[in-house]
Amino acid sequence: MRVLFVASAEKTIFLSMVPLAWALRTAGHEVRVASRPAFADTITQAGLTAVPVGRDADTAKRIESRETVELARKGLHPPWDCVEDDRFAEWERMLQGHVEVVEKCHHLENFPIIAGLVAFARSWRPDLVIWDPLAYAGAIAAKAVGAAHARVLFGIDVWGATRDHFLRLKAEQEPDRRADPLAEWLGAYGGLHGAEFAEDMTTGHFTIDQLPASLQLATGQEVVRTRFVPYGGPAAVPKWLWTAPERPRVALTLGTTATEYFDGYTLDVQEIIDSVSELDIELVATIAEAEQAKLRNVPDNVRLVSYVPLHALAPTCSAVINHAGFGTLSTFAMHGVPQLLLPYHFDEPLFARKYAEQGAGLRMHVVRPTGPKVRHGVRRLLTEPRFRERAAALQSEVRDLPTPNQFVAQLEELTAKYRTGA
Repeated sequence: MRVLFVASAEKTIFLSMVPLAWALRTAGHEVRVASRPAFADTITQAGLTAVPVGRDADTAKRIESRETVELARKGLHPPWDCVEDDRFAEWERMLQGHVEVVEKCHHLENFPIIAGLVAFARSWRPDLVIWDPLAYAGAIAAKAVGAAHARVLFGIDVWGATRDHFLRLKAEQEPDRRADPLAEWLGAYGGLHGAEFAEDMTTGHFTIDQLPASLQLATGQEVVRTRFVPYGGPAAVPKWLWTAPERPRVALTLGTTATEYFDGYTLDVQEIIDSVSELDIELVATIAEAEQAKLRNVPDNVRLVSYVPLHALAPTCSAVINHAGFGTLSTFAMHGVPQLLLPYHFDEPLFARKYAEQGAGLRMHVVRPTGPKVRHGVRRLLTEPRFRERAAALQSEVRDLPTPNQFVAQLEELTAKYRTGA
């Protein structure tokens, strides 16, 4: 069959899709990845075939992250806040949040590629379209050609859960107050291409989840699961990783989004390094080069690197400090490493809570965790056996999921079920 991936022009989102794309490719299916023209090099660097569509725009920072921060500054809240706090599951608040997100996120992200994507879909005739939760253009193109289509998640399904909340509240309103900004937007642009709105355009015919059920929200969508496989792009294993560490190794990694979206890390990295290095450990700190120059002191038991492949680092670690980003948390979870989570934005606080509920690690509730508190948390992870035991149990749950290669047969069945085009 022919499978079209539609990826937002955001590297971290796309990289989470690559292992599944390659599983389909090696199973003999034709695979294409559509995104904005400037993103084509990132796609081909992963060994996949790119389809540049539409036009480029200013997406140097992920729109959704930028708008989340901006809404917070205004004292408003994005609609997905209802997932964790019932105070925000109120109709007028959710409706206004949907208006903001559709206008300032979904429209700006998708409008430039819709026409080109539909044109390619009509030419190539995919059987299945797989799109990330921000790439609604994929749903429009799939409906235009009668293809089966699915979302592939790159974290907590705040979108599906929020849609469930929204539809429940909408049904409780008087008929003249049942506005639906997302449906109206999808219907308007879908209608231009012969794609009449249907609810599956908001969340897919089905949802592909790369998290075990214990780390995910329950939603009303049809969900199928595959195992997360770490992929961070081209990488080399440094020689110091060839041998086991002499002391317990602790990783400190805060992802790339902090420096790209927030003009630097959102916590005092120097204070954390100074405090944690007081323990009898080896601390491997992956710090962006621009941020390394800001450090005043690097203790002797700290190894400072700008990048190291996490799937090579994780098996050597006894604990990790991280921001609860999807790729980072999932990589260390599949290796059974207890985690100290310092979440900041979007789904990270919710992801951290779900992880801590498993007993496999700890999360910090404060906005700016202090060095001593982080050091205390790391000490607990290293000395209290229950964290390692629960991390091992979560590791087993992760590894019980079908690999992307094993998952392909299920995708073939679902495609046959939902495809309507010739």
